[in-house]
Amino acid sequence: MQSQPHQRLAGKRAVVTGASRGIGRAIALALAGEGADVAVSARGGAELEALASEIGSLGRRSAAVACDVTDPAQVEMLARRAQDALGGVDILVNNAGAASSHKFLGHPDELWHQMLALNLTGVYYVTKAFVPAMIAQRSGRIITIASIASKVGARYIAAYTASKHGTLGLTRALAAELVGYGITANAICPGYVDTPMTAGSIANMVARTGMSEAEARETLEKTNPQRRLIEPDEVASLAVFLALDSSRGINGQAINVDGGEVMF
Repeated sequence: MQSQPHQRLAGKRAVVTGASRGIGRAIALALAGEGADVAVSARGGAELEALASEIGSLGRRSAAVACDVTDPAQVEMLARRAQDALGGVDILVNNAGAASSHKFLGHPDELWHQMLALNLTGVYYVTKAFVPAMIAQRSGRIITIASIASKVGARYIAAYTASKHGTLGLTRALAAELVGYGITANAICPGYVDTPMTAGSIANMVARTGMSEAEARETLEKTNPQRRLIEPDEVASLAVFLALDSSRGINGQAINVDGGEVMF
C-alpha cells in the first residue's frame, strides 16, 4: 500500500516489546498509523497475533514474536526475526515490564529479583540485541517506557522504583555513548495509566485494604493533579514524536506524562 503524505514514519521499521495490550499495543498501532512497519513482541497469546493482524490491515508489514525479555536467547531470536520480517529496525520501543508492590519490611527477595529482571535487565538485553544494527546503519531511536517512579520514590514499591531508576540511568548512559552513531535514547515516564496493569494494581489494593474498586481507582486518580488516569494513547503520541527524524535533537531525556505530578 502506498504511504500517505501525512504518515510521518513512512519507510521506518519498529519493534515494540510488551505489545499485546495497554501502552505497548497503543504505541504499536500509533507507529503503524504513521506509516511504520512494526514487529510486536510479548510472551505470546492470541492478543499478540491479533495485533499483528491489525497492523497488517493498515497496510504495514508486521510480525508477532513470542519473547520473554528476561531470557537473552529469546531476545536474540526476537532480533533475528524482526530483522528478517522488516529488513532492519529503526525504532526500538522497550515497553515490556511489570509492577508489583510490597512494604519493605519483610519484602520478598523473589519480588526484588523479578522487578529488576523484567524492568531493567530485560531492557538491557533487548537494547543490546538491537543496537549493533543501528550502529551499522548509523541511525536509530531507542524509546523506553519508564515511569515517574524513575524519578521519585513512594511507599510499598521499593523494587519497582529501584528497577525504574535503573532503567532511566541506562537510558542516559546509552544516550551519551551512542550519540555519535546517529542514535538517540529517551525515556517516557508516565504516571498511572488506564491499562490492565493498573487494573491489577487496583485489584491488589482492594484485596489488601478492603476498599471498593471505585475507591481504589479514585485513590490512584488523585495522584494526578488532573484527577484522572492517563490514557495509553497519550503515551503513544509521545513515542511517535520521539521516533520522528525531526526529534533527533532530543536525546537522554525523560519526559513525564502525569498531569503535572512530577515536575522535573
